[in-house]
Amino acid sequence: MSAALLVALTGCGDAGTPKSSPSTPAAKNGASSAPSAQPKPSGAQSSEPPTVVATSKGEAGIVLDVYSTARDTAGFVTVSGQIKNTGDKPFGNTAPWRGNELKASGVSMAGVTLVDKAGKKRYYVLRDTDGRCLCTTGVVIIEAGQSVPFFAQFPAPPATTSEVEFSFPTFASVTLKISG
Repeated sequence: MSAALLVALTGCGDAGTPKSSPSTPAAKNGASSAPSAQPKPSGAQSSEPPTVVATSKGEAGIVLDVYSTARDTAGFVTVSGQIKNTGDKPFGNTAPWRGNELKASGVSMAGVTLVDKAGKKRYYVLRDTDGRCLCTTGVVIIEAGQSVPFFAQFPAPPATTSEVEFSFPTFASVTLKISG
């Protein structure tokens, strides 16, 4: 469990400062994500893009692609994918993505939620011991044509729950199947 938490925390920087590693450099404008949450194509040297399991369109040409919704044995569900700007202008309206976030995570995607409709329960992004979200932080502007990886980690719904609704502010909600 602590290993999963440690991996998830790599995406959260100190005082809102994004971190990156040599294998996953931070995207333009300070975007960051956890290395483990970055989807990997199958096969060691495959150049094929990850499979998109859900897509939602937002404002001004912003598109959300979800690659996975994975349950792990430690009791977490991690949603990962990318946000891309298909428009011809930089996009900077990322403030709603924070939800009710105060200062702990700074610019973040902490406003995302999972809803277990059958269990009638909403799940919010997990926090570390300093109150920072276990989610992508540091995305301020997404340039035209740019794609930014994202992840968000949640407490896992009961094992009997295989489907959840993913709500990301400014995007239409999408239904996701939980793997694992």
